[in-house]
Formats: sequence, structure tokens, C-alpha cells
Amino acid sequence: QVQLRESGGGSVQAGGSLTLSCTASRNFALLHMAWFRQAPGKEREGVAAVTRGGRTKYADSVKGRVSISRDNATDTLALQMNSLNPEDTAIYYCAADYTLIMTRPLVSSDFDFWGQGTQVTVNS
Repeated sequence: QVQLRESGGGSVQAGGSLTLSCTASRNFALLHMAWFRQAPGKEREGVAAVTRGGRTKYADSVKGRVSISRDNATDTLALQMNSLNPEDTAIYYCAADYTLIMTRPLVSSDFDFWGQGTQVTVNS
């Protein structure tokens, strides 16, 4: 079992930036990692993913504004978000799995391990 813990959420003004972090309890270097988000009344959607080898992919809604990165030395996943707008308001979840198909859209059912989530609120 892998425990994931997110941090870094908070409130920010529109146009601002925020960096989220996620740590894994074990086997971080073997895991493919991703960020999902869920806004009130909406489905959980994939934001970005990074393979254990460092390949990345992004949802079209955040492409160019968001950067996902991983540091295997500290077992930490990061999500740098810029030019935030109120539509980015959501609970952001860190997710992990030992397998990942990068050629198809991110779906939550592809990930076995999840964090508790961290709230991001963007004020207009």
C-alpha cells in the first residue's frame, strides 16, 4: 500500500500562482504519478501526469499554465500552477499507480493510490 499526502493548497487571487506538493510513503521511483481535481458538482478530472521515467502529459484546460515535476531523491511530486482563474477552483488530488497508459486521457480508475486532497480556491 502507498500513502500519498498533498500540501500547498490555499486561496489565491486570479492571475496568481500556486505550487502543490505530494509525498509518497514508499516506492516513489517505481510509481507513475498524476494530479486530478474535482470542482463542486463536477466529475474528477485529470490535470497532469508524469511517468516514472519523466514523461509528462497535461489536460488541454491547463496546458501552458501548469507544470508537473517529480524529484525521486525526495519522493516528492509537484504541480506548479500559473495564471490561475476561478475555474481552477477545486480539490486537487495526488494519484499514483505502478502502470499507466500515456496514450489515452487520464482517468481516475487507472490509479490505485490516492491522497486526501488539498483545496485550491481562486478568487476573482
